Amino acid sequence: MSIVRAAEVVVLLCTVYIACGLVFAPLFAWRGARRIDPAAKTAGLGFRLIILPGAVALWPVLLRRWLSGRLPPVERNAHRNAAEHRDERGST
Repeated sequence: MSIVRAAEVVVLLCTVYIACGLVFAPLFAWRGARRIDPAAKTAGLGFRLIILPGAVALWPVLLRRWLSGRLPPVERNAHRNAAEHRDERGST
């Protein structure tokens, strides 16, 4: 395979990837974002427009999260751990 043919294949693969992202992104912004992120349920048009470029670029990851229906993970840090420990002891 020549260098030119290899470059053509890379460009074709990138084109297909971006085309899939362009098809996926509007659907995700309209329906999928609110399913994987509870905060997106009340988001307006501005938010949906802002996430479009990222959804185009990251469409395989977002599609997997959307289809699995998993919620975002709960952040674990020292403050959250201390608050939960305090709640277990019953003090405020």
